[in-house]
Amino acid sequence: MLIDSHCHLEYKGVIEDQQGVLERARAAGIDQFLNISTKRSEWDQVVATAMRESDVWASVGIHPHEADGHADLDIDVLRKATDNPRVIAIGETGLDYYYDHSDRGVQQALFRMHIGVARETGLPLIIHTRDAEADTLNILEDELGKGAFPALIHCFTASADFGQKVLGLGLTISLSGIVTFKNAKDLQEVAKTIPSDRLLVETDSPFLAPVPHRGRPCEPAYVASTAQFLADLRGETLETLAANTSQNFARLFKKANL
Repeated sequence: MLIDSHCHLEYKGVIEDQQGVLERARAAGIDQFLNISTKRSEWDQVVATAMRESDVWASVGIHPHEADGHADLDIDVLRKATDNPRVIAIGETGLDYYYDHSDRGVQQALFRMHIGVARETGLPLIIHTRDAEADTLNILEDELGKGAFPALIHCFTASADFGQKVLGLGLTISLSGIVTFKNAKDLQEVAKTIPSDRLLVETDSPFLAPVPHRGRPCEPAYVASTAQFLADLRGETLETLAANTSQNFARLFKKANL
């Protein structure tokens, strides 16, 4: 069995047939889903889906694209949202300097706020980072100096050096369908080196459909294609990769086991 560790079940491309999407994924051997929020207005719907579906979990957080609209977010609001039994993670949060949809200083402040709540609650932090390796590392190193917190880099597309450094800090790396793309040779080389106990797989549905599903809205079922590609790339069986990534999910997202 596989786990889609990062999907957006409330987004266009999925929400129109959410039940069908989930049923197709279950039929493909996907037995858990982490439904990710990106702004405050999504939290209730994301959590409601997790309350309704026993194999769906929820996260609460603010994506860096949405930072400007949440500059005055009260930390107590974020902290209280984590009390729900179906909320097992914080995020996605982080830094995105590629699009710069939000002020970088606001992105950084919210990133640190999310880290503080992750440290306090013990819930894993789901990090989005794009064209912001140096600042992401600086913030992680600074905040880890104040106390440990669990975290992962989702949809990893960064450099091999960044990958080694975040692994050195104790983080987990999650790979999406991007790793299957023909122009992702550098990422494929990084994927071969990720320790088996620090690897997750995801779809980031409805985005980034893997080969052979390119051009379609991505669905959680497609994590099976990414997993098979990764297993072949790493010289593992699909069963081994599925078992390892499922164990890693359970170890990182401990609240899902309660």
